[in-house]
Amino acid sequence: QVQLVESGGGSVQAGGSLRLSCAASGYTFSSYCMGWFRQAPGKEREGVAFIDSIGGIRYTNFVKGRFTISKDNAKNTLYLQMNNLKPEDTAMYYCAAHPYCPAADFRYWGQGTQVTVSS
Repeated sequence: QVQLVESGGGSVQAGGSLRLSCAASGYTFSSYCMGWFRQAPGKEREGVAFIDSIGGIRYTNFVKGRFTISKDNAKNTLYLQMNNLKPEDTAMYYCAAHPYCPAADFRYWGQGTQVTVSS
């Protein structure tokens, strides 16, 4: 069955960095669109960054220039390098997979990893 397992979250001070990883299994990783989403307490889930099957990348405005999405098809792993973190980046971060993007919703989801940024 499909599994997406995130890791790399934690607590950092503002200005710090974290790298999230998402290990995927149970489907053809390289042919799917992959995305990072986040959800803060009391807020709706929002998309953060996306990478499609041919390497096309899209970021939402609030992370441009600070976050970098990448993937390693040989390792079936998705990454999110987060630099210059801000307190407003505090959220649960999820990776997700879908046969294509953009998409209204993604088919497969991980359980999330918590990122907390203190001022």
